[in-house]
Amino acid sequence: MPRQKTTPSEQVKEGETRRFALKREAILDAAARLFNQKGVRGATLSAVAQAVDLIPNSVTYYYRKKEDLAAACFLRATETLDGLVAAAEKESDPPHALAALFQGYADLLARIARGETAELVLFNDIRALPQPHGDTVFAAYTNLFRHVRALVDAPGLSRPEANGRAHLVLSMLHNVRTLKDRYEPDDYGVAAARVVDILVNGLAAPGQTWPDSRLAPEPVHPSADASAEAFLRAATELINEQGYRGASVERISALLNVTKGSFYHHNDNKDDLVAQCFARTFEVVRSRQNEARALEGSGWMRLCAAAEALTRRQLGPEGPLLRQTAMSALPETMREEVVATMARLSGRFAMFIVDGMVDGSIRPVDSSIAAQCVNSTINAAAALARWAPGANAANAADLLIRPLLLGLYPRGQAERRPRRAATKARG
Repeated sequence: MPRQKTTPSEQVKEGETRRFALKREAILDAAARLFNQKGVRGATLSAVAQAVDLIPNSVTYYYRKKEDLAAACFLRATETLDGLVAAAEKESDPPHALAALFQGYADLLARIARGETAELVLFNDIRALPQPHGDTVFAAYTNLFRHVRALVDAPGLSRPEANGRAHLVLSMLHNVRTLKDRYEPDDYGVAAARVVDILVNGLAAPGQTWPDSRLAPEPVHPSADASAEAFLRAATELINEQGYRGASVERISALLNVTKGSFYHHNDNKDDLVAQCFARTFEVVRSRQNEARALEGSGWMRLCAAAEALTRRQLGPEGPLLRQTAMSALPETMREEVVATMARLSGRFAMFIVDGMVDGSIRPVDSSIAAQCVNSTINAAAALARWAPGANAANAADLLIRPLLLGLYPRGQAERRPRRAATKARG
């Protein structure tokens, strides 16, 4: 049957539709870059419009409000990751599925770095979205989480254990975004493969088990100013939840049920309080690392002791540590030193790992990548209870850090599964 000719009016409509789609993609690309730099609350529609050579009113033709645009960016990023998970489901066992997922993501990040495809928004500010956008985006992200859980689940795991592993894998996938700061695009795939090797096989050398030695719980010292400590905990929780810009003086005060006047009685300004929150986090990490280093034993034992103690701290009564996501929208005057200090503390884990490789308790791995994996997993523990109900300070290490350090499927013990299993899980 001969193909029907399109009329001139249909051709115009098709051309307009194509131009509309291209301009919308350009807006999403520009918005994702701005949201990643300034956070959702720090970016503006006018800045997005300027980035794509439009007037602000033209952007509102596509997205009426900034929140509409942010939600569209998050949904596009979630859909992209979900597509990578769907492709990975075709593999015959979890280790190969993980390898396919991380390799696919590394390839995508390399194309983004080369300017061959549009930027994806980071998920740092996903909980800063107002309703109803927040519910819509979080529902999509929760579906992504379920698909990742089906990808990595194994016989014999409880639901909290499966949820903990899914949270670990997703957190590690998000952490792969930091490759762009440390590697050339041509090397993203190699670095991602090393992350997968650690996820699958862990860090322990053959014959090593989880050590009995552990650091004592942190002593609780009564603060000279209990109110100051309360402000630090409240600000840390809000920054982790809402980002730097979302943790306003009003919200911090409301969380503590005090007035803004009370806030300024105890704090000079918000930035000073945020700086104190980072200083507190850094001091806790540094202190626990020092305590672990002072223990007698192997590098493996000292690494496990430090990582377990810090993971427990995230769900303990003293409150969580600031997450790495808190750095993304910091003012430049504060961000440079914070990023540098975070990198130094992460690098200290590499010293434990190298010590373990020297004494034979840790298998040969890329110590820099392994240290980043350990640091990122401790960081992810702050949100563990949200994804694994029932998680607490007592079981946090079992749900999150032990699977990383011992490996999800060590020494090829992964259970092979039918290809249909993951597809069924999506249904």
